[in-house]
Amino acid sequence: MQKTVIFDVFGTLIRVEERRNPYLQLLKYGRSQGISPCAKHLQLLMTRELDWAEAANDLGIRAGYVKLHGFARLLQEELASMTLYEDAQQAIELLQPAGVKIALCSNLASGYGPAVRTILPGLDAYGFSYEIGVTKPNPVIYQSVCRDLGVQPGQQMYGDRIVMIGDSIRCDRDGARAAGVGGFHLSRTGRGDFSNLVEFAEAVLKG
Repeated sequence: MQKTVIFDVFGTLIRVEERRNPYLQLLKYGRSQGISPCAKHLQLLMTRELDWAEAANDLGIRAGYVKLHGFARLLQEELASMTLYEDAQQAIELLQPAGVKIALCSNLASGYGPAVRTILPGLDAYGFSYEIGVTKPNPVIYQSVCRDLGVQPGQQMYGDRIVMIGDSIRCDRDGARAAGVGGFHLSRTGRGDFSNLVEFAEAVLKG
């Protein structure tokens, strides 16, 4: 049976060394114009492919070229500081030669997607919220990734058909399980189902 693994991205495979939070900075700038940031604004940023001018306009924020360029610069600084966790690289190098399909499933604003694909090339599927139009833990996002992988979500855990791991209990464990994917919580402090991705990869291969 084909084994398939879905990884969350940030906090799981990729770390950001220099946090600049450019999209949150845009929302904070909107507050100075009387726009109170809320969940629906974050949802908009993570479920649509928008450049900075489009994002500001759709949020109702007035921002000129200089201000928008500043947000773009903050994003580039973050992207330049992104690195793979050591155990992430090791896990992928264990899974891929064994024929395990690998996918990503992440809540992302569109500015991050190309950089993530560059850091993690050659995977079997990429499921980003800004492309799919919904965020985790909506079951649609997991189902979309499964379709791209050519697998059907079931109710099995690792060692059967398709599993997911990430650092969010709500999104990567419980949300995945509710969608029929075997979800697991990664906590590098030892408070989750797995404390590192090598341990997880070895469990998948043994299952």
